[in-house]
Amino acid sequence: MKIIVSVKQVPDTSGKVAVNPDGTLDRASMQAIINPDDLNAVEAALKLKDETGCKVVVVTMGPPPAAGMLRELMARGADEGVLVSAREFGGSDTYATSQILAAAISRIGVEKDDVVMCGRQAIDGDTAQVGPQIAEKLHLPQVTYAADIQKTGDTITVKRMLEDGYMTIKVKTPCLLTCIKELNTPRYMSVGGIFEAYGKPLQTFDYETLKDDALIDPTTIGLKGSPTNILTSFTPPLKGAGLMLNEGDDKANCEKLAGILAKKHII
Repeated sequence: MKIIVSVKQVPDTSGKVAVNPDGTLDRASMQAIINPDDLNAVEAALKLKDETGCKVVVVTMGPPPAAGMLRELMARGADEGVLVSAREFGGSDTYATSQILAAAISRIGVEKDDVVMCGRQAIDGDTAQVGPQIAEKLHLPQVTYAADIQKTGDTITVKRMLEDGYMTIKVKTPCLLTCIKELNTPRYMSVGGIFEAYGKPLQTFDYETLKDDALIDPTTIGLKGSPTNILTSFTPPLKGAGLMLNEGDDKANCEKLAGILAKKHII
């Protein structure tokens, strides 16, 4: 049994967000982090590894520096990493991304007892589309919004979070699960794990590696092959400095505030 976890390196939204003229994110100019929901998916895989001794493979699509993220996840306990990286894949929307990742996962191999895991959604797009689209393209049963996962033989029991409660679903492997933050608390890297990470295998799948897969159609991958059209995208302007009045609720402060609001035609 193995668990394949799809992860993504996303911009750190606590810092500056930059946008290219074509509407895509300028990722090279921004600090990157591991997508938070994907960390929960990795932790779920590592817990199953602790229970069953299975292998955990982490896979991501991104530029070459994303290999550092895979090394970090291997330091947390993952056994192998796969970086899917090629200029032909750049600028892909969720539809194109799911095709490329599905082709990569298919090349890794999904066998009878295997599970594919994804985070619920990525914080840079918030679409929650890639995981379900991968499942459809690999013809796998899927359960989304997993808040608890239990494995018994070839059956996975998932407690699925809904807006007004929970739904318990049993699904047979192979299957795909998307994980939410309520599922667990991700573990940290260990000193030993950091040393071991650089001895674990890390493969790179480029366009030449995947081009023979039926899902890798040059007309439906990359920016030009993505059906999503961005009308406009921009970095929000910085807000001006606020005005602080003197502390207190005396008449002078109230009159000053009323004068400012009247001048701005708010009152």
